[in-house]
Amino acid sequence: MKPNPESPLATSVHPSPNHGERRSGPVDLLILHYTGMESAAAALQRLANPVAEVSAHYVVLEDGRVVQMVPEGRRAWHAGRGSWAGITDINSRSLGIEIVNGGHAGGLPAYPEAQIASVIALCGDLTGRWSIPAHRVLAHSDIAPERKEDPGEHFSWDALARAGIGHWVVPTPIRDGRFFSQGDSGQPIEALQAMFALYGYDLPVTGAFDPRTKAVVTAFQRHFRPARVDGVADASTITTLRDLIAALPGRG
Repeated sequence: MKPNPESPLATSVHPSPNHGERRSGPVDLLILHYTGMESAAAALQRLANPVAEVSAHYVVLEDGRVVQMVPEGRRAWHAGRGSWAGITDINSRSLGIEIVNGGHAGGLPAYPEAQIASVIALCGDLTGRWSIPAHRVLAHSDIAPERKEDPGEHFSWDALARAGIGHWVVPTPIRDGRFFSQGDSGQPIEALQAMFALYGYDLPVTGAFDPRTKAVVTAFQRHFRPARVDGVADASTITTLRDLIAALPGRG
């Protein structure tokens, strides 16, 4: 007999063998992904394939149905190499949601309204039951900016924020003005890197706008300033980051 799903939002369980014991705690991160595959069936098959060595706690289908794959108390293999606010074993500290979407390779199709509504409801359930802070609901690209792009710039982070999910401020409008890009160096780049590190991104303060800095800026834009994703730290990007830092708990 198949087990019952732990979340009341899930309608079925499709067990994956790809999980293990959590190595550290508490569980205080929620990571959102896209599947990046041609269909939900292909994604579910891969996430349950022991050879693939990947999984997630939940999968949200295009029509809004939610499938559980790994027990919440177990360490699902969804995040891979990554870091956030000094945490490097992201899998031990997080819950992972895979959202069925073709991803960048598939043209980054729009996320259907029914799917986003289910993601919002599932996030609300998980963050509530596990006491996960709003500013620790993250994109896969936030924790692995040089490797990952998901869930991408078409994902409706603003809709989640309107429902009380995640950390968000209205992005500062894009205007002409001073900007920083790869190859720049000096004290302003140190300050920029320090701001990203303060927010949680794994970015050494070197004073050089190197490829890693560009990857972090790009990941930040995908999540928090999706109108233009180019890896250039313009005034809109920097002031949006400043406003997010100011809105963190304990900084008001």
